[in-house]
Amino acid sequence: AAAQGQGPHPRRKEQLMTNTRRVALLGGIAYLVTFVASIPALPLLEPVTDHSHYVLGAGSDHQVILGGLLEFVTALAGVATALALYPVTRWVSRTLALGFIASRLVEAGTIIVGVVSILAVVTLRQDLGGTSDAPAGLVAVAQALVDVREWTFLLGPGVMPAVNAAFLATMLYRAGLVPRILPVLGLIGAPLLVGKTIAVSFGAFDELTATAMVFALPIAAWELGL
Repeated sequence: AAAQGQGPHPRRKEQLMTNTRRVALLGGIAYLVTFVASIPALPLLEPVTDHSHYVLGAGSDHQVILGGLLEFVTALAGVATALALYPVTRWVSRTLALGFIASRLVEAGTIIVGVVSILAVVTLRQDLGGTSDAPAGLVAVAQALVDVREWTFLLGPGVMPAVNAAFLATMLYRAGLVPRILPVLGLIGAPLLVGKTIAVSFGAFDELTATAMVFALPIAAWELGL
């Protein structure tokens, strides 16, 4: 029927629409999970990230572990967004679709390295911090692990969403699968996010400031809107 110019069979067309809606639903849920998990993770990790002597004190271990687990969920949900959308995005561009999956995997790996470094501080506190003969360099070791997490946070959520947007927004703009304003927002937000990360890296302003959030707002709006 398609060869004769009559279009796909109505039942086949309905099945394609159903599959596409299912893909969109799964991708949307995965994107929402990244927001739901990542936003509360930051304050939960503050006892370690904001206090250099956490490793010597009483500690809020359960809170920090929960924050680490939420960031781990964020990493997995990020990969899920790319995998869930692949059945549709591959028809637009297989190269860009695979690039999106690869960039999400890099982002997830970077986040997980940061999670492991934070949880290692918790283990150090439990094993050595509460003892009377705590090693003199324990705070320095703990701070080094926190510094690792800060760089993974800067290079993971700070850079990779721009790479993600370059792949996915390009595909969605070409295919017209969503309102054009969304991929345009992502393509505008990508260089702004990279610029913000470079500025933070060279000390122009801190990561968690109003200026940094303004630069990150377009990319956040793109992902949330999507």
